[in-house]
Amino acid sequence: MPRRELARFLRERRESLSPADVGLPADHRRRTPGLRREEVALLAHVSADYCARIEQARGPHPSPRVLDGLADALRLTAAERTHLFRLAGTEPTPPPGPPRRVRPYVTALLDRLPEAGAIVTDASYDVVAANPPARALFGDLAAEPNLALRRFLGRGGHEVTGAEDFGRIAVSRLRAAADRYPRDARLATVLAQLRAGSREFAELWPTDPVYTPGHRVKTLLHPELGPLRINCDVLTVPDDDQQVVFVTADPDTPAARALRHLRETAARP
Repeated sequence: MPRRELARFLRERRESLSPADVGLPADHRRRTPGLRREEVALLAHVSADYCARIEQARGPHPSPRVLDGLADALRLTAAERTHLFRLAGTEPTPPPGPPRRVRPYVTALLDRLPEAGAIVTDASYDVVAANPPARALFGDLAAEPNLALRRFLGRGGHEVTGAEDFGRIAVSRLRAAADRYPRDARLATVLAQLRAGSREFAELWPTDPVYTPGHRVKTLLHPELGPLRINCDVLTVPDDDQQVVFVTADPDTPAARALRHLRETAARP
């Protein structure tokens, strides 16, 4: 195990993070950059002395459990997590589940796009962030936050036509997620509900479709505004295995005027 390289990597990652990055309150009195060792230790569920010894290249060989805790505490990307395990001389374990935290820059991107509805989904198709236009457009996302359950089981939201491709896209993504996160309880629950409740899903699953997200045109039947012809475009966030879905309408169309009305309504206090 290259102790000095491991120590340097952990120290540099700790110093690159701010308390806000990991959900801790800001402390304007701190004199050193980044997080304190005690903060990383708390988040990783190890002792501060253990963190200090590893950063000083004199610690024991960390176990996979400790490495998982450090990777989570330091908000490592998938590539950085793999690098951490290899520095420790250990084969990477399967991630416990898909990342469900949304990075601040992704959240800021949603807020900077008032002309579009935007949602972020994790690898199990749970909506983990949405801007106000998207919430107004898609209905109660809190009641059923999973887009696959909405699509195959008709749970919540508004009816969407022209969404046949999404069924195959969803199965393709969920199969990949099942391979990457075999221990994730939430994903297992979603798949069990889909298999039990949707004949279409059960028939699509063994076909192993290979689809990638891209530009799609769909018609959403809004209960107040009627049929809306919308464009759906997907931006992937590879480091977190997440996707950002942007919903727009062609300029000077009834759908564009309807989206403007939803944005204005959502903006009212």
